Amino acid sequence: MARRTDTRRRMVAAAGALFRAQGYHATGLNQLVATGGAPKGSLYFHFPGGKEQLAVEAMREAAAEIRDQLRAAGAAAPDPAGAIVLVIDGLAAELVGTDFRSGCPLATVALDAASASEPIAAACREGYRSWRDTIAELLREHGLGADRAAALATVALSAVEGALLLARTERDLSALNQVKEHLVTVLRAEHTAAAAMHTEEKERD
Repeated sequence: MARRTDTRRRMVAAAGALFRAQGYHATGLNQLVATGGAPKGSLYFHFPGGKEQLAVEAMREAAAEIRDQLRAAGAAAPDPAGAIVLVIDGLAAELVGTDFRSGCPLATVALDAASASEPIAAACREGYRSWRDTIAELLREHGLGADRAAALATVALSAVEGALLLARTERDLSALNQVKEHLVTVLRAEHTAAAAMHTEEKERD
């Protein structure tokens, strides 16, 4: 059973990397099996739903990894601005380390296959929602109201996603760095305003 579990995990990891770099439709079954180090015929043994099921599980796994990275950045940084720096710097390093092949782990598949597969679309939606909720939770922990935190989380996620696409397309980190600088300014201002409001409320009490 352990061997089967290891094979399954390798296949999910391999699928996530391949889909992230080259898309869903450009990734063939033979490549998935070979990269995952699995024997032929094992894909349908572990994934009766075939390539679609493998993509869904790879998207969920990738989304969980990024969510955990967001939470770790929030725990390691003194404020949301510091957390966004850690996250964007990590994404930038990964882009460079993969010669600009690995952008967002969900975006390539979402654009490539989500319109034709509801299970894949649902996995991508769930992943994006988990990232947005994690960012919003961090902002709330630092004093922002729920509505403002949710709105800023959407803006931050959208900005980083767009910057990743530009960086990958242009093979240049300028867009990511510019978004990072802008988000740091906005988040620090929001954090300062929230802290000041909290102080005023305590003084009134």
